[in-house]
Amino acid sequence: MEKLYKNINRIIEFVLIMIFALLVVDVLWQVFGRYVLNQSFSFTEEFARFALIWLSILGAAYLNGKREHLSMDFLLQKLSPDRLKVRMQIIELLMFIFALVVMVIGGGNLVYTTLYLGQVSAAMSVSLGYVYTIIPISGLLIMFYSLYNIKYYKNLKI
Repeated sequence: MEKLYKNINRIIEFVLIMIFALLVVDVLWQVFGRYVLNQSFSFTEEFARFALIWLSILGAAYLNGKREHLSMDFLLQKLSPDRLKVRMQIIELLMFIFALVVMVIGGGNLVYTTLYLGQVSAAMSVSLGYVYTIIPISGLLIMFYSLYNIKYYKNLKI
């Protein structure tokens, strides 16, 4: 499972770097077009919005998996090591359930509905269902990371 964890992290890191690079190029192109060419391109703003959605949701799943997300752990630091271990497993289980219900099931329904209704973006004419696919994908990643972290805390020697 450790090898799979590292491979998934490498893939996500690469995808996040590519999305960020495309976002930077897109915004630079938008600025260049407006101030140098005196022409505004309609797709650049929409692409930047979609890239930022993907970057933030996928980045949140990645940071969750690396346990580098923001958290208020003042009360957790007061627990004994054995209780901390159990509490962290409970937290991971709750995150697994949240990711399953809200992101995978709810996000999957959102993707299905928008694909079924044929909603497309205004400027790029891209189906919004494809834009929303990052929600269930990130939910699956959070579920994987939660299982990985539960196993980690279970095997943690304190």
